[in-house]
Amino acid sequence: MARTVFGLLDDGSAVERVRLSAHGLSLAVLTLGARIQELRLETARGAWPVVLGFGELDSYLSFGRYFGCVAGRCANRIRDGELRLEGAVYKLPLNEKGRTHLHGGVTGFSGRNWRITDATEESVALALTSPDGEEGYPGTLEVRCAYRLAPGRRVVIALEAESDRTTIVNLATHSVFNLDGGADILDHRLRIAAERYAVVDEALIPTGELRAVADTPFDFRQMRRIGLEAGGGSAGYDHNFCLADAPSVEPRFAARLEGPERGFALEVWSTEPGLQFYDGAYLDLPVAPSGARSGGRHAGLCLEPQRYPDAVHHPHFPSVELRPNVVYRQVTEYRLSEDRSSRGG
Repeated sequence: MARTVFGLLDDGSAVERVRLSAHGLSLAVLTLGARIQELRLETARGAWPVVLGFGELDSYLSFGRYFGCVAGRCANRIRDGELRLEGAVYKLPLNEKGRTHLHGGVTGFSGRNWRITDATEESVALALTSPDGEEGYPGTLEVRCAYRLAPGRRVVIALEAESDRTTIVNLATHSVFNLDGGADILDHRLRIAAERYAVVDEALIPTGELRAVADTPFDFRQMRRIGLEAGGGSAGYDHNFCLADAPSVEPRFAARLEGPERGFALEVWSTEPGLQFYDGAYLDLPVAPSGARSGGRHAGLCLEPQRYPDAVHHPHFPSVELRPNVVYRQVTEYRLSEDRSSRGG
């Protein structure tokens, strides 16, 4: 384990980086946003990056704020930034096109500098206190994030949160994957264990309809090329896939991604009932991140386990409400391999 200073924020506080290496993987985590900066698969051919990241703090602050982060307090979108809890109405900042509250607001957990509480050769634990009223949310929230490298080339991510008042919590890991290091991910093959997806409007906010994936471009129940089929080919994918109706106690198979060039595969397992699949259609970076040859459209993709977006406006969605004396808990695993012989689910 190596712990170093990655850079300094405007207030003079240090963003730290912790590097771990074990079980055929190497991982670098930054305290800014509790984010994964690097994840490499170690093989006889060398150590290969499978996520996109940046080598300098400025890039994360300027244009890469969500790359690799833990998004919250409530990840994804909330229509009109309006939250009703126990008879009270809370207004959250509209930080996406003046209509939507996205990934926890103007700063969100991605822009907060978490503190390291423990670090070993195989794991690192971080914590964050989100005060009552931050970004408009009620309740002081204590948040914990732990990354652990485990046998079988697994990254185990455990997220927990507790509040002193009723609030909402929806945490999501936001790594951007490219298994081949190429210019785009359109030739990657993907399987998602979902029978339904959440229909969205033109602002990518769920309408409330959960539609069957059968006979639609959203059918990833069998492994297939990603391509450009959703939204008529231009809008791409930025949708919640419904894995289940409620969180589970133990992680279950959510998705499998395969890169055609290197033959690497990633499986995502999670306790969460939803998986947001974003194919990077709106990426337009001024520099190419590490792990890809381009910073343009579809340079990487996200597979984000979470509760369904805008759940506060749809009672039939899995709830994001968190009451005092209740612990929010999520466990997500990234399972990496060099061949396509194993099959999840």
